[in-house]
Amino acid sequence: MIAPLTLATLEGEWAIARLPAGAPVPDWAWSDLFSSVSRTSEELSIIAPSAQVPSSVKCESGFRVLVVRGPLDFDAKGILADLAGAIAAADIALLALSTFDTDILLVRQRDLAAAAAALELSGHGVLESAR
Repeated sequence: MIAPLTLATLEGEWAIARLPAGAPVPDWAWSDLFSSVSRTSEELSIIAPSAQVPSSVKCESGFRVLVVRGPLDFDAKGILADLAGAIAAADIALLALSTFDTDILLVRQRDLAAAAAALELSGHGVLESAR
């Protein structure tokens, strides 16, 4: 078991967009609050505020972002497994990613309250709408 963590929800709704692998990163991909750009040989994926994603772009919207208060130690073990396990036990789908300092979880807006309750039940704290 890991030590209790504190997660903060970010304001707003987020989308996960998919562009062709060779596409340039568009200007709308960036946000001062949070954005993520990942490229594989198959796709360019962008997580950005839903309102910024053009309607012509393939995307899934309606996500909320939870950020683990960091920075986290690079040698820490089981953080994502513990958080994901708590959310999976509540039958909630999850997208997870990591940055240099922390871990980030995305859940559907409709599942945010249940995900927060599941995290709290497993000993973690969840703060509302942080910037």
